[in-house]
Amino acid sequence: MEITEIKLREEFIKLGQALKAAGIAQTGVEAKYLVQDGEAKVNGAVEYQRGKKLYAGDEVVCHDVTIRIVE
Repeated sequence: MEITEIKLREEFIKLGQALKAAGIAQTGVEAKYLVQDGEAKVNGAVEYQRGKKLYAGDEVVCHDVTIRIVE
């Protein structure tokens, strides 16, 4: 499983933005459909809100890629 770290520039990053930053989604629309289809798990739970705020320490799993949010 691939692990990607995303360093926060602000207090949080939204789920859709994180999926794009990690290269899982190429566009915001693609990120929207991944989330709507239940493809993304945040801290082990399926998340359906593209605007879900992710903070340092959160982990997202989507398509065999783990995204770690770091400060």
